[in-house]
Amino acid sequence: MATEEAKAISLKALVDKENNRVIFAESDVDFTDVLFSFLTMPMGTIIRLISNHNQPPTVEVGCMKNLYESIKNLDMQYFRTEACKTMLLCPRNAAAPQNKRLKLQIDDGELPRYFLCTTDGNLSGHKLLSLYPNAVCECGRLMNRTIELSEKAEQKLVFDARDRGVFVKGLTQFIISDELQVKPSSILTLLKCSMVSKKPLTETLLKRNSAPKFSIEDFDQNIYVESTVEEPESNVVGKIHVKLIISKSKKMVCCAEASEKFVDLVSSFLTVPLGYIIKEMQNSISKGSLTNLYNSVQELDVDKYLKSNEHKEMLISPKLAPDFSYENHPLGIKEGLHPTYSIRGYNGYNYGMKLTSDGEIPSAFPSTSDGQVLIVKDPKSHFKEATRGGFVAGPAMFTVTDNLIITPMSQVQSLSLLNKLKVPLSDTEEFVVHVDSEKALRLLMASFVSKFALTNAFLRELNPEQS
Repeated sequence: MATEEAKAISLKALVDKENNRVIFAESDVDFTDVLFSFLTMPMGTIIRLISNHNQPPTVEVGCMKNLYESIKNLDMQYFRTEACKTMLLCPRNAAAPQNKRLKLQIDDGELPRYFLCTTDGNLSGHKLLSLYPNAVCECGRLMNRTIELSEKAEQKLVFDARDRGVFVKGLTQFIISDELQVKPSSILTLLKCSMVSKKPLTETLLKRNSAPKFSIEDFDQNIYVESTVEEPESNVVGKIHVKLIISKSKKMVCCAEASEKFVDLVSSFLTVPLGYIIKEMQNSISKGSLTNLYNSVQELDVDKYLKSNEHKEMLISPKLAPDFSYENHPLGIKEGLHPTYSIRGYNGYNYGMKLTSDGEIPSAFPSTSDGQVLIVKDPKSHFKEATRGGFVAGPAMFTVTDNLIITPMSQVQSLSLLNKLKVPLSDTEEFVVHVDSEKALRLLMASFVSKFALTNAFLRELNPEQS
């Protein structure tokens, strides 16, 4: 009980008892930082946390839960390395060093671990470091020799109250409306907060035994417009082509036959931070409270309320964690950089050997101790590969349903799916779609807001009027 209370954050809330709703809450930096950190979280982490939450009902976020479960159920042979499946199901956060300082830790994922080649002597001559077990060194041996990361000197310093914020400056008070508009505390802000409509704070603070219930309008943009399917460019190497099986009468995608390149793209949606999705959706569809939260960060004056411009960018333009992108990724989302890792006190054995980052030298070793800079091995690549590949092994073909259930391709299963959808074979037609960056982004948004991702991405326009 004492531990749980230590992790709690106190809020002052103004409650409308007659209508059983929170009008606004007043918070210091601790709660505001936690709210803003949502924007840095990868979708795979969000789906995992929601699924593990033991209070019904289960919240569906478009097709993301189906996508997550498909990756979870897919046999390991379909992934390029053992680490690939772990990276999709437990994606890392590019803002993890900052989020470690949050007063309330939401992500229950494992802490990073570090591995060297099992060869003694001269670090196998390859100077490689792996952040995942069972990686294969360039010498062909497993990199399963664990090593600890020394604490940085600055982590031991005592911060005063003004420095305790993570993204937000300390000693700042904020007013948070029931629709997650975050503003510096003022009388005008209180007035604005009393005019809200959507109710995440009410659902959280006054109805603890129920999760938010989202309507069809929240997660299904379902307006049919002119078809956008097109014939692909002929014989273009490296392009992503998908064969859609379409019901002519229902004007919907029944399923798709796709190569590992398309499955690579779709599965990578689990690694994309929430803030990136909200940013890209700004000009098409609004997601209510999430959009309000994102816009609140955009509107805050950096000099007055945020730690720095860099911290603001982490929230409004979050990057993928290091190693989570791959060559020719259609979304083109930027990737964070690893810190510089070096090994200190190395003598060919584990005794006294410590891993440090960003040039920090542990006090246990003299300043004259030799240091060896290590290269972080791409966990998605095999030990001899020069290119940065994706997560899924190929060549392979998969069946992808409209709601993003992914399985190895089977004609029997495809016919069974048509039968389940009550679509006769005579009612179907095939189209091949070339997936460029624009369509990849459309598919990402559709998978987030809709239960019919393929149909909405390739046959329908997302409706900007719905939210």
